[in-house]
Amino acid sequence: MNRPLNLILNIIWLVFGGLWLAVGYFLAGLICCLLIVTIPFGIASFRIAGYALWPFGRVVVDTQPGMGVFTGLGNIIWFIVAGVWIAIGHVLTAIPMFISIIGIPLGIANLRMIPVSLLPLGKKIMDSGEARSLPQYLPAAQAGYR
Repeated sequence: MNRPLNLILNIIWLVFGGLWLAVGYFLAGLICCLLIVTIPFGIASFRIAGYALWPFGRVVVDTQPGMGVFTGLGNIIWFIVAGVWIAIGHVLTAIPMFISIIGIPLGIANLRMIPVSLLPLGKKIMDSGEARSLPQYLPAAQAGYR
């Protein structure tokens, strides 16, 4: 996709749900940061909040090819405590977007947030153009928003 189209889609996204998603992730990040042990989850929530606010033209990439022990354990805990419920929320909010036909790109964006909301640790959110210029992130950039 080109920049003007990304801008239009991001503005529509912001108005029709992106702002509320970002606020939800931001509040979850604040709560996680209040509890010292869950600060990594809070940082991941802030990262997802930025992505939920402005998703078009950005991709999610793995920062580690092989997941570390602590990252894997943290992702398992996140998956059980929050990830499944957040993913269900994304699916439920994507359904009315798909029904509205004009909201199909928004529904697709909502569904593309599920992997990062299920396993947020060890992920990085990058501009799709920047990811295409780095060989290690090329597969994610080709699969993500253009």
